[in-house]
Amino acid sequence: MPPKRYSYSQIKKITNTFKVKLGQGGFGPVYRGELTNGNLVAVKVLSQLKGDGKDFVNEVVSVGRTSHVNIVSLVGFCLEGRQRALIYEFMPNGSLEKFIYDRGPSSNSQLGWEKLHQIAIGIARGLEYLHSGCNTRILHFDIKPHNILLDQDFCPKISDFGLAKLFPEKRSMISVSHMRGTPGYIAPELFSRNFGHVSNKSDVYSYGMMILEMFSGRKNVEVDQADHTSEIYFPNWIYKKIELNEEQLGVQGIVSNEENNMVRKMIIVGLWCIQTNPLNRPTITRVLEMLEGEVELLEIPPKPYTFSPSRPVSSRSSTSSFPATD
Repeated sequence: MPPKRYSYSQIKKITNTFKVKLGQGGFGPVYRGELTNGNLVAVKVLSQLKGDGKDFVNEVVSVGRTSHVNIVSLVGFCLEGRQRALIYEFMPNGSLEKFIYDRGPSSNSQLGWEKLHQIAIGIARGLEYLHSGCNTRILHFDIKPHNILLDQDFCPKISDFGLAKLFPEKRSMISVSHMRGTPGYIAPELFSRNFGHVSNKSDVYSYGMMILEMFSGRKNVEVDQADHTSEIYFPNWIYKKIELNEEQLGVQGIVSNEENNMVRKMIIVGLWCIQTNPLNRPTITRVLEMLEGEVELLEIPPKPYTFSPSRPVSSRSSTSSFPATD
Protein backbone atom coordinates (compact mmCIF):
# COMPACT_ATOMS: atom_id res chain seq x y z
CA MET A 1 0.00 0.00 0.00
CA PRO A 2 1.51 3.37 -1.01
CA PRO A 3 2.22 5.90 1.75
CA LYS A 4 -0.73 8.18 2.60
CA ARG A 5 -0.48 11.96 2.37
CA TYR A 6 -1.27 13.95 5.54
CA SER A 7 -1.78 17.66 6.18
CA TYR A 8 0.44 19.52 8.65
CA SER A 9 -2.49 19.95 11.04
CA GLN A 10 -2.96 16.17 10.98
CA ILE A 11 0.75 15.74 11.77
CA LYS A 12 0.34 17.99 14.82
CA LYS A 13 -2.66 15.97 15.94
CA ILE A 14 -0.86 12.63 15.41
CA THR A 15 2.12 13.78 17.51
CA ASN A 16 -0.01 15.58 20.14
CA THR A 17 1.72 18.81 19.06
CA PHE A 18 5.18 17.18 19.04
CA LYS A 19 4.93 16.17 22.68
CA VAL A 20 7.28 13.16 22.86
CA LYS A 21 10.63 13.40 21.08
CA LEU A 22 12.15 10.01 20.26
CA GLY A 23 15.45 11.25 18.93
CA GLN A 24 17.31 13.40 16.46
CA GLY A 25 17.98 12.20 12.93
CA GLY A 26 20.36 13.62 10.36
CA PHE A 27 17.62 15.75 8.82
CA GLY A 28 15.54 16.68 11.85
CA PRO A 29 13.80 15.52 15.05
CA VAL A 30 11.70 12.35 15.35
CA TYR A 31 8.51 12.32 17.45
CA ARG A 32 6.23 9.60 18.76
CA GLY A 33 2.75 9.63 17.29
CA GLU A 34 -0.51 7.71 17.19
CA LEU A 35 -2.80 7.29 14.20
CA THR A 36 -6.61 7.36 14.49
CA ASN A 37 -6.64 3.54 14.32
CA GLY A 38 -4.42 3.38 17.44
CA ASN A 39 -1.23 2.34 15.63
CA LEU A 40 1.93 3.92 17.02
CA VAL A 41 4.21 5.71 14.56
CA ALA A 42 7.48 7.65 14.47
CA VAL A 43 7.17 11.05 12.77
CA LYS A 44 10.35 12.52 11.30
CA VAL A 45 10.03 16.28 10.81
CA LEU A 46 12.50 17.56 8.26
CA SER A 47 13.97 20.76 9.55
CA GLN A 48 17.09 21.00 7.39
CA LEU A 49 15.65 21.45 3.96
CA LYS A 50 18.05 21.65 1.07
CA GLY A 51 16.81 23.62 -1.91
CA ASP A 52 13.74 21.92 -3.28
CA GLY A 53 13.72 19.23 -0.58
CA LYS A 54 15.36 16.59 -2.75
CA ASP A 55 16.26 14.43 0.26
CA PHE A 56 12.61 14.37 1.29
CA VAL A 57 11.31 13.37 -2.14
CA ASN A 58 14.11 10.81 -2.33
CA GLU A 59 13.04 9.15 0.89
CA VAL A 60 9.33 9.10 -0.01
CA VAL A 61 10.01 7.62 -3.44
CA SER A 62 12.65 5.08 -2.39
CA VAL A 63 11.00 3.75 0.77
CA GLY A 64 7.54 3.97 -0.77
CA ARG A 65 8.65 1.37 -3.32
CA THR A 66 9.93 -1.13 -0.78
CA SER A 67 8.19 -3.92 1.07
CA HIS A 68 10.43 -6.17 3.13
CA VAL A 69 10.55 -7.41 6.71
CA ASN A 70 13.99 -5.80 7.16
CA ILE A 71 13.09 -2.39 5.70
CA VAL A 72 11.19 0.12 7.84
CA SER A 73 7.68 0.82 6.46
CA LEU A 74 6.75 4.34 5.40
CA VAL A 75 3.13 4.84 6.49
CA GLY A 76 2.65 8.38 5.25
CA PHE A 77 4.14 11.81 4.57
CA CYS A 78 3.33 15.50 4.75
CA LEU A 79 4.28 17.99 2.05
CA GLU A 80 2.61 21.31 2.71
CA GLY A 81 4.52 24.44 1.71
CA ARG A 82 7.84 24.21 3.54
CA GLN A 83 6.46 21.77 6.09
CA ARG A 84 7.67 18.26 5.42
CA ALA A 85 7.34 15.13 7.55
CA LEU A 86 7.68 11.37 7.15
CA ILE A 87 5.56 8.91 9.14
CA TYR A 88 7.13 5.52 9.83
CA GLU A 89 6.03 2.42 11.67
CA PHE A 90 7.05 2.69 15.32
CA MET A 91 10.09 0.68 16.42
CA PRO A 92 9.80 0.17 20.20
CA ASN A 93 13.45 -0.79 20.73
CA GLY A 94 14.86 2.24 18.92
CA SER A 95 18.15 2.06 17.05
CA LEU A 96 20.82 -0.63 17.14
CA GLU A 97 23.30 2.05 18.20
CA LYS A 98 22.17 2.07 21.83
CA PHE A 99 22.62 -1.69 22.20
CA ILE A 100 26.12 -2.27 20.88
CA TYR A 101 28.48 0.27 22.43
CA ASP A 102 30.00 0.18 25.91
CA ARG A 103 29.04 -3.42 26.45
CA GLY A 104 30.25 -4.81 29.73
CA PRO A 105 29.24 -6.93 32.70
CA SER A 106 27.24 -4.05 34.20
CA SER A 107 25.42 -3.28 30.95
CA ASN A 108 21.81 -4.38 30.95
CA SER A 109 21.33 -3.53 27.29
CA GLN A 110 23.67 -6.16 25.91
CA LEU A 111 22.18 -8.35 23.24
CA GLY A 112 23.47 -11.92 23.23
CA TRP A 113 25.83 -13.04 20.48
CA GLU A 114 23.15 -15.18 18.86
CA LYS A 115 20.78 -12.19 18.67
CA LEU A 116 23.56 -9.96 17.26
CA HIS A 117 24.29 -12.65 14.66
CA GLN A 118 20.58 -12.77 13.73
CA ILE A 119 20.50 -8.97 13.48
CA ALA A 120 23.56 -9.01 11.18
CA ILE A 121 21.78 -11.54 8.94
CA GLY A 122 18.54 -9.51 8.95
CA ILE A 123 20.33 -6.33 7.91
CA ALA A 124 22.10 -8.23 5.11
CA ARG A 125 18.74 -9.57 3.90
CA GLY A 126 17.34 -6.04 3.84
CA LEU A 127 20.34 -4.82 1.84
CA GLU A 128 20.08 -7.75 -0.56
CA TYR A 129 16.46 -6.78 -1.20
CA LEU A 130 17.44 -3.14 -1.87
CA HIS A 131 20.29 -4.16 -4.19
CA SER A 132 18.52 -6.82 -6.21
CA GLY A 133 15.09 -7.74 -4.84
CA CYS A 134 12.90 -4.77 -5.70
CA ASN A 135 12.00 -3.42 -9.13
CA THR A 136 14.21 -0.36 -8.75
CA ARG A 137 17.69 -1.00 -7.41
CA ILE A 138 18.36 1.17 -4.36
CA LEU A 139 21.76 2.00 -2.90
CA HIS A 140 21.38 3.30 0.66
CA PHE A 141 24.75 5.09 1.17
CA ASP A 142 24.27 5.54 4.93
CA ILE A 143 24.29 2.10 6.55
CA LYS A 144 25.30 2.52 10.22
CA PRO A 145 23.96 1.40 13.63
CA HIS A 146 21.97 4.64 14.07
CA ASN A 147 19.97 3.84 10.92
CA ILE A 148 19.09 0.28 11.92
CA LEU A 149 15.85 0.20 13.94
CA LEU A 150 14.69 -2.72 16.09
CA ASP A 151 11.09 -3.83 16.55
CA GLN A 152 9.69 -5.46 19.68
CA ASP A 153 11.35 -8.76 18.77
CA PHE A 154 14.68 -7.08 17.90
CA CYS A 155 14.09 -7.74 14.20
CA PRO A 156 16.29 -5.15 12.42
CA LYS A 157 14.89 -2.74 9.85
CA ILE A 158 16.96 -0.44 7.65
CA SER A 159 15.80 3.18 7.88
CA ASP A 160 16.75 6.72 6.82
CA PHE A 161 16.84 6.76 3.03
CA GLY A 162 17.62 10.47 2.70
CA LEU A 163 20.93 9.77 0.93
CA ALA A 164 19.75 6.77 -1.09
CA LYS A 165 19.99 6.62 -4.86
CA LEU A 166 17.61 4.75 -7.17
CA PHE A 167 18.75 3.00 -10.33
CA PRO A 168 16.15 1.65 -12.75
CA GLU A 169 18.75 -0.11 -14.89
CA LYS A 170 20.84 -3.02 -13.67
CA ARG A 171 24.10 -1.12 -13.91
CA SER A 172 27.07 -2.45 -11.99
CA MET A 173 28.78 0.95 -11.71
CA ILE A 174 27.13 4.27 -10.97
CA SER A 175 28.02 7.93 -10.87
CA VAL A 176 27.60 10.00 -7.73
CA SER A 177 27.94 13.77 -7.93
CA HIS A 178 29.07 14.28 -4.33
CA MET A 179 30.34 12.23 -1.43
CA ARG A 180 27.55 10.86 0.74
CA GLY A 181 27.50 9.00 4.01
CA THR A 182 28.85 9.20 7.56
CA PRO A 183 32.59 9.39 8.36
CA GLY A 184 33.83 5.99 9.45
CA TYR A 185 31.37 4.11 7.23
CA ILE A 186 32.06 5.73 3.84
CA ALA A 187 33.70 3.42 1.31
CA PRO A 188 37.09 4.61 -0.07
CA GLU A 189 35.75 4.91 -3.64
CA LEU A 190 33.29 7.58 -2.50
CA PHE A 191 36.27 9.73 -1.47
CA SER A 192 38.33 9.08 -4.58
CA ARG A 193 37.71 7.14 -7.79
CA ASN A 194 41.35 5.99 -7.56
CA PHE A 195 40.07 3.30 -5.18
CA GLY A 196 37.54 1.96 -7.70
CA HIS A 197 34.01 2.56 -8.94
CA VAL A 198 31.00 3.37 -6.79
CA SER A 199 28.57 0.45 -6.78
CA ASN A 200 26.45 -1.66 -4.42
CA LYS A 201 29.81 -2.71 -2.92
CA SER A 202 29.90 0.77 -1.31
CA ASP A 203 26.96 -0.29 0.91
CA VAL A 204 28.78 -3.57 1.59
CA TYR A 205 31.74 -1.58 2.98
CA SER A 206 29.47 0.36 5.39
CA TYR A 207 27.79 -2.89 6.42
CA GLY A 208 31.17 -4.49 7.13
CA MET A 209 32.32 -1.62 9.32
CA MET A 210 29.02 -1.80 11.19
CA ILE A 211 29.20 -5.50 12.00
CA LEU A 212 32.79 -5.08 13.18
CA GLU A 213 31.43 -2.48 15.59
CA MET A 214 28.69 -4.90 16.66
CA PHE A 215 31.35 -7.45 17.54
CA SER A 216 33.76 -5.07 19.26
CA GLY A 217 31.30 -2.85 21.12
CA ARG A 218 33.26 0.25 20.14
CA LYS A 219 32.92 2.92 17.49
CA ASN A 220 35.37 2.82 14.62
CA VAL A 221 35.92 6.58 14.75
CA GLU A 222 36.59 6.93 18.48
CA VAL A 223 40.31 6.40 18.72
CA ASP A 224 40.98 8.27 21.98
CA GLN A 225 40.47 5.06 23.94
CA ALA A 226 42.95 3.07 21.86
CA ASP A 227 46.68 2.98 22.47
CA HIS A 228 48.45 5.33 20.08
CA THR A 229 50.08 2.49 18.20
CA SER A 230 49.08 0.61 15.07
CA GLU A 231 46.00 -0.43 17.04
CA ILE A 232 44.71 3.10 16.61
CA TYR A 233 43.27 1.87 13.31
CA PHE A 234 40.13 -0.02 14.24
CA PRO A 235 40.16 -2.90 11.68
CA ASN A 236 43.82 -3.68 12.44
CA TRP A 237 42.93 -4.09 16.10
CA ILE A 238 40.21 -6.55 15.11
CA TYR A 239 42.42 -8.34 12.58
CA LYS A 240 44.88 -9.12 15.36
CA LYS A 241 42.10 -10.91 17.24
CA ILE A 242 41.72 -13.30 14.31
CA GLU A 243 45.47 -13.66 13.76
CA LEU A 244 46.54 -14.19 17.36
CA ASN A 245 43.59 -16.12 18.76
CA GLU A 246 43.15 -18.99 16.37
CA GLU A 247 40.71 -20.91 18.54
CA GLN A 248 39.41 -18.58 21.24
CA LEU A 249 38.88 -14.92 20.41
CA GLY A 250 39.18 -13.78 24.00
CA VAL A 251 36.04 -11.66 23.68
CA GLN A 252 33.94 -10.84 26.72
CA GLY A 253 30.63 -12.63 27.00
CA ILE A 254 31.42 -15.64 24.77
CA VAL A 255 30.37 -18.70 26.71
CA SER A 256 30.43 -21.51 24.13
CA ASN A 257 32.19 -22.72 21.01
CA GLU A 258 29.01 -22.00 19.07
CA GLU A 259 29.10 -18.33 20.13
CA ASN A 260 32.83 -18.18 19.43
CA ASN A 261 32.18 -19.43 15.89
CA MET A 262 29.37 -16.88 15.39
CA VAL A 263 31.60 -14.01 16.44
CA ARG A 264 34.49 -15.33 14.35
CA LYS A 265 32.18 -15.46 11.34
CA MET A 266 31.05 -11.87 11.91
CA ILE A 267 34.66 -10.69 12.14
CA ILE A 268 35.83 -12.52 9.00
CA VAL A 269 32.80 -11.34 7.01
CA GLY A 270 33.26 -7.78 8.27
CA LEU A 271 36.93 -7.79 7.26
CA TRP A 272 36.05 -9.06 3.78
CA CYS A 273 33.42 -6.32 3.43
CA ILE A 274 35.88 -3.49 4.20
CA GLN A 275 38.53 -4.48 1.66
CA THR A 276 39.85 -1.30 0.03
CA ASN A 277 39.28 -2.46 -3.54
CA PRO A 278 35.51 -2.87 -4.13
CA LEU A 279 36.23 -5.82 -6.44
CA ASN A 280 37.64 -7.76 -3.46
CA ARG A 281 34.50 -7.27 -1.37
CA PRO A 282 31.74 -9.89 -1.49
CA THR A 283 28.27 -9.08 -2.76
CA ILE A 284 25.67 -8.84 -0.02
CA THR A 285 24.26 -12.19 -1.26
CA ARG A 286 27.66 -13.78 -0.69
CA VAL A 287 27.78 -12.11 2.76
CA LEU A 288 24.54 -13.91 3.65
CA GLU A 289 25.96 -17.23 2.48
CA MET A 290 29.03 -16.73 4.66
CA LEU A 291 27.05 -15.69 7.75
CA GLU A 292 24.71 -18.66 7.41
CA GLY A 293 27.42 -21.18 6.51
CA GLU A 294 30.15 -22.96 8.43
CA VAL A 295 32.95 -20.86 9.86
CA GLU A 296 35.52 -23.51 8.87
CA LEU A 297 34.77 -22.81 5.20
CA LEU A 298 35.67 -19.12 5.51
CA GLU A 299 39.04 -17.92 4.35
CA ILE A 300 40.66 -15.14 6.37
CA PRO A 301 40.84 -12.04 4.13
CA PRO A 302 43.97 -9.99 3.50
CA LYS A 303 44.74 -7.47 6.22
CA PRO A 304 42.77 -4.28 5.51
CA TYR A 305 44.96 -1.55 4.04
CA THR A 306 42.85 1.53 3.78
CA PHE A 307 42.54 5.09 4.94
CA SER A 308 42.08 5.74 8.64
CA PRO A 309 38.44 6.59 9.34
CA SER A 310 39.45 8.37 12.53
CA ARG A 311 40.32 11.57 10.70
CA PRO A 312 37.35 13.73 9.76
CA VAL A 313 37.32 14.42 6.05
CA SER A 314 35.50 17.41 4.64
CA SER A 315 32.91 16.39 2.07
CA ARG A 316 33.85 19.51 0.13
CA SER A 317 37.44 18.44 -0.48
CA SER A 318 38.01 17.12 -3.96
CA THR A 319 41.21 15.27 -3.15
CA SER A 320 42.26 13.49 -0.02
CA SER A 321 45.31 11.48 0.94
CA PHE A 322 44.97 8.33 2.95
CA PRO A 323 47.92 6.94 4.89
CA ALA A 324 48.44 3.21 4.70
CA THR A 325 48.55 1.37 8.00
CA ASP A 326 51.09 -1.23 8.93
